Amino acid sequence: MTKTPYILIVEDDEWMAEHYQRTLAEAGFRSETVSNALAAIDSLDMTLPDALVLDLLLVGPNAFTLLHELKSHDDLSSIPVILCTTSASEIAEEDVKAYGICDVLDKAGMAPQDLVVAIKKVLL
Repeated sequence: MTKTPYILIVEDDEWMAEHYQRTLAEAGFRSETVSNALAAIDSLDMTLPDALVLDLLLVGPNAFTLLHELKSHDDLSSIPVILCTTSASEIAEEDVKAYGICDVLDKAGMAPQDLVVAIKKVLL
């Protein structure tokens, strides 16, 4: 029996979070959505995801606060992160790789399958 990959979605836009979750469910992934970095840390204390989908601009502590937290713990530092942002054109992947970001998707122009492809790529 193979394990169904579990994805943690950190997105403060409720509609977008539900959209990601529905898309991932249709592709055969389990997922949970949380709306901020603090809730993500609480979730990470309970269950380690196979990958994390992260919005850059969150209410409260931003994505980089969460990324620093991930990097400060051995058990969390290897979780692949896919950054979904409307600022993708302003981010050089080389600049964010140190944070464990494996892919940067442009929320404004991405198709639902782009997220599935990005997750499958990091899980291989």
